[in-house]
Amino acid sequence: MAEAVDRFKHRLQQQDLEISRLSAEVSSLRGAVVDAGGATESPQAPPGVERLLEENGKLQYRLRHLKRCLSDEVTKQRPQPTSTSSTSSSPATGPHGDRDGLHGDREAPHGDRDGGDGADVDGGMVNVAARLAAAFASAVSAAFPGLAVPPVAIAPSKPQQQQQQKQQQHEQQQEQRLADYQCNSAMAIAQLLKAKGQKVSPKDVGAAIVSHLPASDLVERVEVVGPGFINVYLDTAFLARQLTRLLLHGVSPPNTGARKKVVIDFSSPNVAKEMHVGHLRSTIIGDSTSRLYEFLGHDVVRLNHIGDWGTQFGMLIAHLVDRFPNYTEQPPPIADLQAFYKESKLRFDEDPSFRSRAYECVVRLQSKEESILRGWSLICDISRREFQKIYDWLGVRLEERGESFYQSLMQDVVAELKHKGLLQEDEGRLVLFAPGCSVPLTVVKSDGGFTYDTSDLAALRHRIQTEHADIIIYVTDSGQASHFAAVFSAARLAGWYQEGGVRVVHTPFGVVLGEDRKKFKTRSGETVRLAELLDEGLRRAGEKLQEKGRHQVLTPEELEAARRAVAFGCIKYADLAHSRTNDYVFSFAKMLDDRGNTAVYLLYAYTRIRSIARVAHVDPAQLRSEARRVGGVALGHASERRLARAILRLPEVLARTADDLQLHTLCDFLYELAGTFTDFYDACYCVEKDRTTGEVVKVNMSRLLLCEATAMVMETCFHILGLTPVQRM
Repeated sequence: MAEAVDRFKHRLQQQDLEISRLSAEVSSLRGAVVDAGGATESPQAPPGVERLLEENGKLQYRLRHLKRCLSDEVTKQRPQPTSTSSTSSSPATGPHGDRDGLHGDREAPHGDRDGGDGADVDGGMVNVAARLAAAFASAVSAAFPGLAVPPVAIAPSKPQQQQQQKQQQHEQQQEQRLADYQCNSAMAIAQLLKAKGQKVSPKDVGAAIVSHLPASDLVERVEVVGPGFINVYLDTAFLARQLTRLLLHGVSPPNTGARKKVVIDFSSPNVAKEMHVGHLRSTIIGDSTSRLYEFLGHDVVRLNHIGDWGTQFGMLIAHLVDRFPNYTEQPPPIADLQAFYKESKLRFDEDPSFRSRAYECVVRLQSKEESILRGWSLICDISRREFQKIYDWLGVRLEERGESFYQSLMQDVVAELKHKGLLQEDEGRLVLFAPGCSVPLTVVKSDGGFTYDTSDLAALRHRIQTEHADIIIYVTDSGQASHFAAVFSAARLAGWYQEGGVRVVHTPFGVVLGEDRKKFKTRSGETVRLAELLDEGLRRAGEKLQEKGRHQVLTPEELEAARRAVAFGCIKYADLAHSRTNDYVFSFAKMLDDRGNTAVYLLYAYTRIRSIARVAHVDPAQLRSEARRVGGVALGHASERRLARAILRLPEVLARTADDLQLHTLCDFLYELAGTFTDFYDACYCVEKDRTTGEVVKVNMSRLLLCEATAMVMETCFHILGLTPVQRM
């Protein structure tokens, strides 16, 4: 039966894609009609739409039926409890045991992907904001057919917005429950109607939208307030079902469409040079972006485009030959490759004879002479070992694919660009003027050699045509924005991809500043070595834990785990918590502060949440058993409900982050979740102790379930951000 469920899922996904394509065609035709004469009559939908919608509805019904049958089979095979504490229905269960919520077996409207148990058809967590946006988009189209409307704006309500509405309406009931989401499209639509000569107040526009909203088990009620704000109140039983599902099945990714192949190019240090603070942001942002797409279920290729080819290897190999003539038989004891590089560079700059031999070594390397290749490989291996120490410390995985990999592909790129007439001669060079870019790409140098431009074109072509990537992300500093804009434009000019097809994006980031707000340097003015920076983080994290007296309550193993978690976590989080495009000040004092939006505060918050169940002597297995027994988390207190809503915002935050690649959004969510939990814990007892003996006298299991759900979501966020939580700190 499980195979049948998978088969129907696949058919549904294919039909959803076709419906989306045909619906887009309808929207395009509507826009054409309006542009032609302002008429409001909508053209007829293509004949395939109605047929697909009808069959889609049938398939959704059959899928729900099969899932229920499958669930019944599993239930029959599961040992039944010998007794129950109550015969009454749980809040999430109707009086007849109906787990579909308040509306029974009502058919979900088209576009409502709820599979009957509150989860998406694919079993992932529900993106509530996306579901609401789809419902409101449908309502706007129905209420105002033929009108080109702006994107539907759905956002979680903010307390200050609600207070403004109350003041406008002169409401006096301060204890009234605040709305969960808000749609603010009515004002924009009213302006569009006014431009067409139709005077309709935003409040009336809002009322019209609400009257066309399709029924949904997500929503308890909807109301229009103030000048046209549409407040949405989620159904509490829906929230309870979602929490129960999370507790029983874990934090699962929301449905973000078909599985895609995602290539992410990040870190990219140069061989024979040590990684420095300039590599920190690319490595951290690239790793977290990779973790995000992996969690969402995509096939991620993490590429490290290292600088392992070029003229600098001529001087390195020539210096190697002079210093260690027998290097092919006995590995040379090069302990400091950075110093070795500086020695060779000094000789290259000052000794013409050495410079000549260095250029000769470049030619021999390009000719793949065996002894020269062995020297090149030896130098690369030394660098790899140093790079890997950093990656191991930071918990970063990468697949190396450096400049050398693309050498054999560059000739094909040049030949294709020549054949298509895209190259121009310029002072002996072959250049390509990409549309929209004032500076050309140098594809072939005057001496016949290739450049970074050639290498990046070859890499992009390979990733599109050979890797068959759906999404390609380059994580580099903002100083390379114009370069990548030219490379992407040239690739489109060559016909390798088009807008709307493969998503190719550069995610630029700002520079790391010192506390003097200048580029982060050592006191002597040199670039900060990354290994030394991480060592300093470990030292300071150890001092912080000692200062807090953690060495007195933790075992040596726990203390070391906490030290590494704090040291590397605080460095990563300080980077990710800022808007990627902004510069940020590197300050260990701020990073290690246990107050505010820092990794230390969040890691402490997590360990405190985990300690609550330990104090109550309840383990995770008991919590899962309790969640299965009661069938729903009680959300009677306002703080319980607010925490539930905060927990279940994770899918929309992940979807938004995957779209704009701004990871600080996820950091903000994590910080807000920790704050919401604190408010809940202050207002609602979870474990009650005897004030005299300190013994536990009462445990609220439903609230412990909320604690568990919060910790599970925090763990997921930590994983995506590359932080390592510990159970005790």
